[in-house]
Amino acid sequence: MKKHFLPYLTVALASTLIISCNKTSEVNPSDDPLEYKHLRVVVNDELSKEVFLITPRTGETQKFETAFPKASLYVTESGRYASVVHRENNLVQFFDSGLEYHGDHIDVKGTPKWAAMTGESLAPTHFKSKSDEVLLFNDGDGTLSVGKETDFHNTGAKLKTINASKTAHHGAMTKFNNGNYAVTEKDGSVAGVLPERVRIINASGQEIYKSTVQTKGIHGNASDGNVSVFGSASGILVVTQTGEQRLIAHPSDFGTAWFGTILEATKSQKFIGYTAAKGAYVIDVVANTVTPIVQSTDIMQCKVDYAGNRLVVLLHSGEVQIFNLSNNTLLKTGNVVSAIQKDEVQKPQLEATDKYLYITQPKTGELLQIEIANLTNKKTIKVSSTPYRLTLLGHESSEDH
Repeated sequence: MKKHFLPYLTVALASTLIISCNKTSEVNPSDDPLEYKHLRVVVNDELSKEVFLITPRTGETQKFETAFPKASLYVTESGRYASVVHRENNLVQFFDSGLEYHGDHIDVKGTPKWAAMTGESLAPTHFKSKSDEVLLFNDGDGTLSVGKETDFHNTGAKLKTINASKTAHHGAMTKFNNGNYAVTEKDGSVAGVLPERVRIINASGQEIYKSTVQTKGIHGNASDGNVSVFGSASGILVVTQTGEQRLIAHPSDFGTAWFGTILEATKSQKFIGYTAAKGAYVIDVVANTVTPIVQSTDIMQCKVDYAGNRLVVLLHSGEVQIFNLSNNTLLKTGNVVSAIQKDEVQKPQLEATDKYLYITQPKTGELLQIEIANLTNKKTIKVSSTPYRLTLLGHESSEDH
C-alpha cells in the first residue's frame, strides 16, 4: 500500500457535530465547510488494478490493488465496507474502511485493508446490503451469494450460495425485515435475459410465496424491508413481505418507456423510478401514484445522496440539479463539468454527500470535489489514469470515541 498526500485548502474546523444516524448529521453544513472526518471515497480504474481510498477532509489518498480492473463498486448498509464486484471474472472482494458506527461516535478499527472473505460465483451482478448481510444475484446460474460482515475477516471465508432460481437470467433480489428474500424468476414468456416474475423464498431457498403477477420484463429494484419495488415493462411491480403483489401503472404519456432503475431514498422514505426516456419520478406505494421530479431526456447520472435526503441529477450538458426529496423541490442547479456526448462510452460517475458532489473525470484521471453550497468551489484529486467507478464509505460524522 502506498500513501499519497495531496495539497488541499486548509480551513479552520468548526464546533462539535451531533450525529443523528449512521450516515448523516443534523449540523448545518455551513458550520463546517470541510467534508466530514469519517467520510471516504473509493475510486477504481477501468484498465488497471489500482483503487484509491480518499479522505476528502484532509486530501489523503491511499492506493491499493484489486484482483482485476473495471469492477463495480458498492457500499454496504453499515457504511464500513465496499463490495468490489468482478462480474466478468466471477469474483467478489470486500474492502474494509475500518470506520465502525457506534450511535454517537465512530470508531476506527485498524487500518484500511482488504477483508479475508471473497465470493466465487457465475457472473455476480446485482448487489444489495441489509443490516450486516450482503447479497449478490449471480446471472450465470440464477443463484444468490450471501455473507455476513461479522465473517469478513475470517481466513478463507467464502460467500455461501442459495439456490434461488431455476434458470439463469439477468436478475435481482431484495431482503425483507422478516429474513425472507424477494427474487426474480424467469418463466420464458419473454425472449431475452430479463425475468418476468418475482417470488419469495427463505434463507434456505425454499419458496414461501409464489409469483402472482406476470410481467413483460423486470429490471431495477429497491426495498424498505416491508415492501419491494421492481421496475417492469408492464408497470411498477410492488411485492410485500407477506406475499401480496400488484402493479402500479406508468404515467399515461410513457408509451413503451418504463423504469429500468429503482432507487430507495432511505431518509425521506421514498422510492424513485428513473428512465432515460422520461426522467425521475417519485413512486408512492401507498397512494399508487407516480409523480415527476425531473422530466428530461438528457440525464447522464441520477443518484440519491448518501443520507437519502436528496436526488442529484447530472445532465449531459454538464448541469447538476439537486432536489429536496421531502417536498420534491429544486434546491440548487448549476454547470459543474464540461458537456459530455451521449455516445461516449466511459462517462463521468457521480456520488453526493450533504456537503459535496464527487464526479470522476475519465479523460484527465481526476476526481472532482464540488461544494454544494457554492458550486463554483471545486477541487481536483488525482487518481488513476482512467477512473471507472466510485462509491462513498463511512459516515457523515466527525465525532470520535
